[in-house]
Amino acid sequence: MESKQHMYNSVRDRLQRLVASYTLPRGSSTEHQLRILDQKWESVHCRVQERKERLSEGLSTITEFYNTMQEVTAWIAQAEGRLSVAAPPSVILETVTNQIQEHKSLIQEIKLHDEKLSGLESVCTRLKDVSRKQEGDLTQGLVQGARERLGKVQERAGDRGRSLEEARRQAKQFSESSHMLLEWMLEVDQSLDPTQIDTTMSQEDIKQQLHLHKEFQKVLRSKRPVYEATLRSGRALKEKVRLAEDGQMLDESLGNLREHWEHICNKATERQHKLEESLLFSGKFTDALQALMDWLYRAEPQLSEEMPVGGDRDLVSDLLDKHKVFQKELGKRASCMKTLKHSVRDLSRGGVGTDSHWLQRQMEELGHRWDLVCQLSVSKQGRLEASLRQAEEFHYLVSSFLENLGESERTLKYGVIPEEEEALQECQKQQQELMSALQCQQLALECIVSLGQEILTACHPDSVINIKSWLNITNTRYQEVMSWAHQQGERINTQIQSLATEREEITRLIDWVTAAEEALSLRDQDPLPEDMTALEELISQHAVFMEELSKKEPEVERITKNCRRKVTVSRGHHSRRNSAKRQNSLKSPQAGSSMALLDLIPQTPHMAQLLNRWQQLWFLALDRQCRLQGTQQRLEELQEFAHFDFAVWRKRYMQWIGQMKSRILDVFRGIDRDQDGRISQREFMDSVLSSRFPTNSLEMNAVANIFDVNGDGFIDYYEFVSALHPSRDPLRKCADADQIQDESNRQVSQCSCAKSFQVEQIVQNVTGFGESQQVIADWFRDPAQYPVWCALEAAGRSG
Repeated sequence: MESKQHMYNSVRDRLQRLVASYTLPRGSSTEHQLRILDQKWESVHCRVQERKERLSEGLSTITEFYNTMQEVTAWIAQAEGRLSVAAPPSVILETVTNQIQEHKSLIQEIKLHDEKLSGLESVCTRLKDVSRKQEGDLTQGLVQGARERLGKVQERAGDRGRSLEEARRQAKQFSESSHMLLEWMLEVDQSLDPTQIDTTMSQEDIKQQLHLHKEFQKVLRSKRPVYEATLRSGRALKEKVRLAEDGQMLDESLGNLREHWEHICNKATERQHKLEESLLFSGKFTDALQALMDWLYRAEPQLSEEMPVGGDRDLVSDLLDKHKVFQKELGKRASCMKTLKHSVRDLSRGGVGTDSHWLQRQMEELGHRWDLVCQLSVSKQGRLEASLRQAEEFHYLVSSFLENLGESERTLKYGVIPEEEEALQECQKQQQELMSALQCQQLALECIVSLGQEILTACHPDSVINIKSWLNITNTRYQEVMSWAHQQGERINTQIQSLATEREEITRLIDWVTAAEEALSLRDQDPLPEDMTALEELISQHAVFMEELSKKEPEVERITKNCRRKVTVSRGHHSRRNSAKRQNSLKSPQAGSSMALLDLIPQTPHMAQLLNRWQQLWFLALDRQCRLQGTQQRLEELQEFAHFDFAVWRKRYMQWIGQMKSRILDVFRGIDRDQDGRISQREFMDSVLSSRFPTNSLEMNAVANIFDVNGDGFIDYYEFVSALHPSRDPLRKCADADQIQDESNRQVSQCSCAKSFQVEQIVQNVTGFGESQQVIADWFRDPAQYPVWCALEAAGRSG
């Protein structure tokens, strides 16, 4: 438009000057053309501007679309990378809290980009309505691909969020319980300081302090289950640690908690010892003696041989830690025991009879109890150490057993039974190795069961459920894996038996195919008879053979049903056309299924041999059937041709042309592809045979020879019309009008002008040609008119 603007202005100015210079009436053609020019220019200019605006808007929309799409795609790739390299959930509360905050920011970004992608989807819908289908599909594919990737990112983010929340819950539980214990221990640490005990206190004050300390020890004993549960929770978290720094920090937390607890227990024991010494030194020897005796009586049942100390590893470790604390307390009370002995010895030397004897009996009983508690403590130490070794062995056996079962389960779960014979034998070998491994696992299971039963005989009540649970789990898991292994072994054996049965069937079918090929070869050695009766007998014999072949077809299909089909079925067009012609000509019922067997990929050499031999037999049978039917058709045609009458054939052909509502000229032009005014005999025969007109090749050979009057191998329009004209019919007299009409049609058919002659019949036997309607009379009776016709013919050829 910009390049044409100058030309438009020039033309408009010239027209305006022309209108102004001449005294033309209003509404002249020049003025009208000027208005039309202005209107059209303005219309086109407005449309161009509107299209420019739409294109600019579309360009900005598409640019924004692709920029946003590129941004979203880049962010999705970044988010995928962040999720791939993200650290596993931590078991430390502060670390996992920071991870959750980072994950929340990622969730916000996902929501933001999800909204952007929703906007892109609406834009894509608008673009799809105003763009070409291919481009619309491209943008739709981009948005769908981004939506699928974003959906996967959302799914992974959701899974990570749930795992982070679970890790935070467990870490918070451990952190709160450990902090609560540490705060309580720091709070009571100052009150347990033994240096704060005033040695000048009265006996009543000392007794009151001892009573308060006993109450504190009850509180301490009530806190011990919380402490043990916290330790178990920490050990459970440690097993889930996937970060090295988390393991280190968790070890520090557990060590700090254990250190503070032992410190509190030691200070409580030391304080009690100081209070008892103070009570002894204050002169309350009997009270101190009774307090130590009470402590020994309380400790003796816990050290009894009948008290079970077996169980799982965690429980035995806790029992051993408790016993170590008791041994430390026992060691600290040894000094009190010595002090009491010295005091009793001094009192016995300076005391009087009854009290002295009573004190000696009390000390003898105290010494006996003391020695018994010491012996029981040593015995329990040994039993705990033996139980710990036993528990660790049980834990190791169960862990290794379950790990080996897991590997066997993965082999059974993800292993696919092959269909090839060699791969199946290899799979059977692996199955036998797996069964051998499971037999070894059975020995390990027996060891676990016997060890577990041994532990249960002396198991602590708190650990009975755990030991029985592990025994049940190991037994159940072994039974499951063994059941799966037996099922897989049965499937492998079934597959092997199926292959053996299939091999036998294939061998039987190959033998049948070989016998059938030999029978066909013997029949093909004899030439086909020329007698119709003998030929029909051979055709009936071959039909029986084809029925037997069709009966064997389902057996071949059943054997080859597991074969995969070829992905590329692109055969040549020529071969497909030949196969289609053969199939259509033979009309064999089993041809379709046999053709389907050609695209199969055999799995074994025996199956490949069967398919090859079957296809070969099928082609031989079809070839013989084709030859038999061809010979039968040829004999039938010969029999029909013996009574051939061209007049009858011509009448049938003319009737067929009339039924098709066509003219002879149309039929000839349809055969004459190159429009040279003549056709070859072969073109004529192929055209008629390919049509629906009932005839055969023998008749067409004779008809073509009759049509070709001069014997040059070609049939021109005159020969074509002459052969089909009713004048060839002896029952009808020749008509001059028909000859004129046929000759006119022939000449018109040879015309190659851009604009054909107009042919019109003026009167009877008179025809007009061209715009001047030159007239040709009946020159068939008047040879003097022939030069006129030749001149007209020459004029027609020159155009």
